[in-house]
Amino acid sequence: MYWAEFFTIAIAHLFAVASPGPDFAVVMQQSMRGGTRSGVWTSLGVGSAILLHVTYCLLGVALLLSQSPALFNTMKLLAAAYLFYLGVKSIRTSLIKPTAEDETLQEPLLSAAHAFARGFLTNGLNPKATLFFLALFTVVIDPNTPTTIQIMYGIYLAVATFLWFAFLSRILGVPRVRLFILGMGVWLERAMGAILILISLQIALNGI
Repeated sequence: MYWAEFFTIAIAHLFAVASPGPDFAVVMQQSMRGGTRSGVWTSLGVGSAILLHVTYCLLGVALLLSQSPALFNTMKLLAAAYLFYLGVKSIRTSLIKPTAEDETLQEPLLSAAHAFARGFLTNGLNPKATLFFLALFTVVIDPNTPTTIQIMYGIYLAVATFLWFAFLSRILGVPRVRLFILGMGVWLERAMGAILILISLQIALNGI
């Protein structure tokens, strides 16, 4: 009975998750730095944040955010500030030239918990994700659809998001692929930092 609605959600989500954005940039960055393991934990954080969006949509908080410019703008600025911080940190790291005598200058790899938190915050604070899930739960999903079915939709979206980025992490974490990309040196790190900064500015100025 709900298959048509489900397929509409799945297709919309496929286009949304596959498009370049903060999640893609952060997962790629972490996969390059820490390999597949770091990328997968970051992906798990991104996927878990989907459940956060689904929860507040079911509770009606998303509608409240959309109708309260002050609350929405606050969340938007928090997201922009966080991504800007990550971008600047990435560029600053690329400017450091560690020597054999000073290994402490190298940025340590993120622990599993920190990688998870980075993915969770990146997606959880993203106002574009808020608008996307608001559209799903107010336009695509029929208000008469049982809450249990809507919860199942949410679980699917979270799992599908995690699997997509985990797959991306697996590819980027392959030693040959990773070494090839890392062979580009600090310029790749600077490029990723610049992308995060540009995304943060886009969010802060446009909210999309």
